[in-house]
Amino acid sequence: MTLAQLRAFLSAYSLRTFTAAAEELDVSQASVSELVGRLEAELEAPLFVRGGRQLVPTAAADELFSHAQRTLAAADDAEQAIRSLNGLQSGVVSFGVPRNAGYYGVPDAVLEFHRDHPGVRVRMVGINSNRVARAVLAGELEAGLVVLPVDEHGLDVEPLAVDEVHLATMNELPAGTGATLDDLLGPGLILYDAESGWEDPTRRQLLRRAHESGRELTAQVEIEFVDTALRLVAEGAGATIVSGSLLRAGEVPDGVRTYSFEPRFVETLALIKRKDAPLSLATAAIAEVMRRCIRRVTPGTD
Repeated sequence: MTLAQLRAFLSAYSLRTFTAAAEELDVSQASVSELVGRLEAELEAPLFVRGGRQLVPTAAADELFSHAQRTLAAADDAEQAIRSLNGLQSGVVSFGVPRNAGYYGVPDAVLEFHRDHPGVRVRMVGINSNRVARAVLAGELEAGLVVLPVDEHGLDVEPLAVDEVHLATMNELPAGTGATLDDLLGPGLILYDAESGWEDPTRRQLLRRAHESGRELTAQVEIEFVDTALRLVAEGAGATIVSGSLLRAGEVPDGVRTYSFEPRFVETLALIKRKDAPLSLATAAIAEVMRRCIRRVTPGTD
């Protein structure tokens, strides 16, 4: 009994003619008929009553059907597992990341993975966290790195690190005091991630803070990238928010002051994948490298 015989049988059983089964399998009608005939000979039992316009399955065919389905499914799973193993020698791995992923050790993760698996091509798709989550849920990406909160429905979420969000302003605040919404809004609010708008997870946290204090948030300037926002702050155009990762990377322009908020404002980085969907070996490997690199550059994580 071969897999080819079982595939021919299942197709003939479902379509009820050898001709239709041959078209589905892209082989000749004679090949399908021969494969089924050999299977019947091995089983010593007829699987179809022939002679009419359609094949009529016998009781033996009805009994074989579910077993054949399980056998082919197991064979397909085994083939996929081997392909995943081979994926560490060749192929491509695609991983979604937020646009500021470069400040969280992602370049180090890519270099480490590429050093260990030089035959695997790597695609780091830099988009906003909410779009990463939607792409993973839709199966367009196997996994991704996001800033929470995102819609977690249908996803497995693994928090990795917590990073503090700071006020960036040209104004000097009194010593020993934390920054407030007034300190952010007073000079004029500058926000980045304009394309994602209020879907951006960090913006959503900021909006919730404003609503809880009865404030309205209106950005005076919206641009796409955080480095541009910081340049505008340095020119006195307003104030913005920045993650601690930019401070650690030394990306804040001279003269721009940064302060912690009161109460403390944090964002959580997490790995996500589709719920109950196993990762390919290559994606699992790069996810593990990502864990190490992110925790290495983010204070207060193990």
